[in-house]
Amino acid sequence: MPVNLDKPQNWKADIAASVDMYNTWFMRFAPKAFRDTRVETTKSVEATLAATDNMRDIKPAILRRHPEVLSTLRMSTCPPLAVDRLIGLSGVSPNLVKTMEDDKRLPPRMSAALADEQLSKIGDIIEQLADPDIFVWLKRTEGPEPPEIHRAATIIADRLCGSVANPIIRNAQEKRQLEAIKRWLEARGYAQAPVGTLFDQMTAGTFSFRMNVPVKLEGLAQTVNIPVDAVIKPKGSPKGELPIFIEAKSAGDFTNTNKRRKEEAVKMSQLRSNYQTPTQQVRFNLFLCGYFDSGYLGYEAAEGIDWVWEHRIDDLAQFGI
Repeated sequence: MPVNLDKPQNWKADIAASVDMYNTWFMRFAPKAFRDTRVETTKSVEATLAATDNMRDIKPAILRRHPEVLSTLRMSTCPPLAVDRLIGLSGVSPNLVKTMEDDKRLPPRMSAALADEQLSKIGDIIEQLADPDIFVWLKRTEGPEPPEIHRAATIIADRLCGSVANPIIRNAQEKRQLEAIKRWLEARGYAQAPVGTLFDQMTAGTFSFRMNVPVKLEGLAQTVNIPVDAVIKPKGSPKGELPIFIEAKSAGDFTNTNKRRKEEAVKMSQLRSNYQTPTQQVRFNLFLCGYFDSGYLGYEAAEGIDWVWEHRIDDLAQFGI
């Protein structure tokens, strides 16, 4: 039986309540989540400064051993350098820079000699453009004082965190949403499934988070895993019945939700094509908090995807949980 997808008369009030709930959470907890991440990032930046003689000597050997510092170095220049701008200025292989950024390693097929040559070019660009207003010691002969190093690291950390602010907030919100589901389930006698339990081996009355579900993509032979935020096997479920799949979704504005609304429909389609049978229904639902407008809700409803609002979490019981 549908819970919310067939009740458009309630959507306007629920949207307003959900926006209010998200905004309240954001004002109370998002700054702390951002600050906590910035503290850890500051420590990482300080380690990078120590390894590069406080931006005075960015050797290829350092970049080879620690390719993960490249994003920190890009944010240390004036102006900060985007990936493509660094590639253009240094004239190095795009594959080198993007592999360092995305995979935190050097391209495995690149020779050591060529890597060192190109890493040297990257180091030269960073040294030339190192921000003198942040690294004030670069203008003088004596080295930096500890407070100067910490101040510079904090500024660079703020730049790094600012460039990924939305993922930081989204991850903190998702963690909070899953904790809310966990509390609700445990209050009703559910237990978390042992680590390593497969979705089709769960026993009734158990749940799991961030579980991988294998699917075969249409037209392709290989199997891929699709992650599902919450997987719940209701009490009294007969053996062999599929658990309920739930995606925790949050959003701080209406624009991004409409850009991403097809993601859930694609996941639902993959699950259905692999596991739905005439006697076995795939139950895939959303757990929503934030800015989800009628356009988003109508799209999901048309795809047969139902949802529960976090401000009315007790609606989970209507899924038979």
